Amino acid sequence: MSASTPLVTIAMPCLNEAAFIEACLRSVANQTYPRHRTEILVADGGSTDSTRGILERLAREDARIRLIDNPDRIQAAGLNRILQEARGDVIVRMDVHCEYAPDYVAKCVELLDRTGADNVGGAQRCQSRTSFEKAVCAALHSPLGVGGAAYRSPDNEGFVDTVFLGAYRRSALSRIGAWDPRAITNEDAELNQRLVDAGGRIYLSREIVVRYVPRGSLSALGRQYYRYGRGRARTLLKHRRLLAIRPALPFLGVLTGLGLVVALPWTSTPLYAAGLAGLAFASEAVRVGFSGGPACAARVLAILPTIVVSHGMGFGAGLLRYLLTPDWPDANRPAGTAQA
Repeated sequence: MSASTPLVTIAMPCLNEAAFIEACLRSVANQTYPRHRTEILVADGGSTDSTRGILERLAREDARIRLIDNPDRIQAAGLNRILQEARGDVIVRMDVHCEYAPDYVAKCVELLDRTGADNVGGAQRCQSRTSFEKAVCAALHSPLGVGGAAYRSPDNEGFVDTVFLGAYRRSALSRIGAWDPRAITNEDAELNQRLVDAGGRIYLSREIVVRYVPRGSLSALGRQYYRYGRGRARTLLKHRRLLAIRPALPFLGVLTGLGLVVALPWTSTPLYAAGLAGLAFASEAVRVGFSGGPACAARVLAILPTIVVSHGMGFGAGLLRYLLTPDWPDANRPAGTAQA
């Protein structure tokens, strides 16, 4: 990577994002990083709304924006198609549903140079537009909601096992391989696990600022975390280990609860366990949500068990699914090898 102003590829997968894509790309196009050292590649997964038309219009207005077809539709596959076309020394992975500080790209490049890391990123700062989203943001300040992940807190700084989104040295991706093209979720964490296993380093910085908008309903949040759980189970089975125990904790909690119900159905033990869990959720709801008012705390009390139980059930479903039919190369293949 050049020590001055390396060429940066902004990599953004999308699918049916007509409501967000233009505002996002205009903010990305107005980054303070030198325009002549930036390219913006967007992989569209076959949008059926007006996303594609918006992208084509923006590409005519700004030659840095290029539209790439992603017939596989999923984000990881789209990122790999971008990587095949990218010219940058730094690959900055972005998401449509986020708001980036004007110096986001510049800070990523600066931190790569300053720390010598292979990937840098900021905390996953949450921002809200509705009362429900405000409660989700509050819930994500609780260890019950986030599992203690370092990248969830804007106060953390230092080397970690993963970051939100991330800006990668192209040379690191050439060394360990690209995103797993069959990973429907958890593709960034899986890539970062391979990076760490190969001796790479990942740095989390308070100076890199990105905000995202959470899901807007309890059902959407439940579906999201169920998918997260499945993706993390797949990563566990693929690599035969996790970099941290936290992704498995919701599953262990759900499994314990089910085990008590099955093993001790005629005793009060399952009720006592449920009561203790409810007390923990209620205490955390008050702690992180009451500053937003009683209604916010009540919403947090519904959100926290939804996150934990959905993630735990998804993790269990993922273990069953991928134990029976793994969809990655056989176990004899080196973990850091790039996939087709």
